[in-house]
Amino acid sequence: MAKILVKQVTSKINCPLTQKRTLEALGLRKMGQVVEHDASPAILGMVNKVKHLVSVVEAK
Repeated sequence: MAKILVKQVTSKINCPLTQKRTLEALGLRKMGQVVEHDASPAILGMVNKVKHLVSVVEAK
């Protein structure tokens, strides 16, 4: 399965609670943090929900 790197680029201040919890579920605790995940449909759905707060790059 393909891997993706998810980086938080924007603050979660003033975001709805559901988006804050989605970032926590992705493992993102602070700005600039990068985590690696499998590109499963569940993870891609979470990334899509907070796409304005994160950047996504395909891992090599």
